[in-house]
Amino acid sequence: MTDDTSPLDAASPDAAASSDGTDLVTEDLVKLALRRVKDPDLNLNIVDLGLVYEIRVAGTSVEVDMSLTSPACPSGPELLHDATTQVQAVPGVTSAQVNIVWSPPWTPDRIEPRVRTYLGF
Repeated sequence: MTDDTSPLDAASPDAAASSDGTDLVTEDLVKLALRRVKDPDLNLNIVDLGLVYEIRVAGTSVEVDMSLTSPACPSGPELLHDATTQVQAVPGVTSAQVNIVWSPPWTPDRIEPRVRTYLGF
């Protein structure tokens, strides 16, 4: 008998169930959810823009540290709300906290290399 499980299947939300039937929250699932949050000006997701600094998962609780391109970013409240909503929507998450942090300051160097090339940096 062969194993038909693809490595990509492990990244799907349906594959995130533990043996007792409860959802298993992982950093990868949270990151996948955060990729749905887009900067409204650039129409690029906050993960590829390098705005997500850290994801901490403790059981069913998730805490995310993220930044903005600048403290004066007019989209800050929208991005914070959207990030929190997407993390809360991850199967198995019972508690989600998204923090805006300013250290280290965001720079274009944090952007994913392929996106940086696309943007002309």
